Amino acid sequence: MSKTNVRRHALEKCRSVKETQKILNHSFFTRNLKKVYPIGLQKSTSSLSLSSISLSLSQNSNDSSQADSLTPLDEKISLALRLISPRERREPTIAASNKPLQQQHQQPPHTTEPGELKRCNWITKSCDKAYIEFHDECWGVPAYDDNKLFELLAMSGLLMDYNWTEILKRKETLREVFAGFDANTVAKMKEKEIMEIASNKALSLADSRVMCIVDNAKCVMKIVKECGSFSSYIWGYVNHKPIISRYRYPRNVPLRSPKAEALSKDLVKRGFRFVGPVIVHSFMQAAGLTIDHLVDCYRHSECVSLAERPWRHI
Repeated sequence: MSKTNVRRHALEKCRSVKETQKILNHSFFTRNLKKVYPIGLQKSTSSLSLSSISLSLSQNSNDSSQADSLTPLDEKISLALRLISPRERREPTIAASNKPLQQQHQQPPHTTEPGELKRCNWITKSCDKAYIEFHDECWGVPAYDDNKLFELLAMSGLLMDYNWTEILKRKETLREVFAGFDANTVAKMKEKEIMEIASNKALSLADSRVMCIVDNAKCVMKIVKECGSFSSYIWGYVNHKPIISRYRYPRNVPLRSPKAEALSKDLVKRGFRFVGPVIVHSFMQAAGLTIDHLVDCYRHSECVSLAERPWRHI
């Protein structure tokens, strides 16, 4: 072979190698670029943001049609795009979604008008005057007098038929017909007196309710003979010291308690009627055996100061 032919053959071989390398490079670049721009290689006047490129890359890399795994170059491209991808768009969204939840725990406290006493939440301006006075003067005040305890137990039993407001409106009449709730006198009432009380239109009490109060008075007298006083028996269930509760919301105040259940069980055993756990707990609240005023009520501190005095009974 002549020198000219050898030189021509070498040039052709070199050109062939370069063209082959160029084709391979183009193929590799195209394959990787398609993973970054899945929309294709066509020219577009609109530019793509880094965040959209990163999203397209992640979606394309998770596509089930991708049979081959990522090459080291693919991984570097993916990592670089994630690192430089802007995150400001997500952070305000997270903060905005948390803000309402934070505000739920930062509700402003209930405010009262200047000069107005802060009472338990269930005492509103629409409440009857008798009920407000009962809350302010009686409810939660420790009661040690036998007649007072019997009165509150009898009125609590009427909650089977009436609410506190309706009962308190009848309070003076009840005291009159039941001799100031002197258990000894009430226990001696005969059928004629019972029927007269039941016929009193101002009370609207069924004869069975009147009979129940008379029978409970007889049970009270048995306890007086056994324990010395009804007060001593009742206060013994709370170790002769009022239970001081510290509830913040009305929903926290229970309708019954273990102490009320124990007292109710023993009262029923002794022959009392209409003395279920809910009724007994209402009686304990009214008689100050348990102080269930809400902590922000002005009466809570006043009743607590009374409860912390040395126990006494009359």
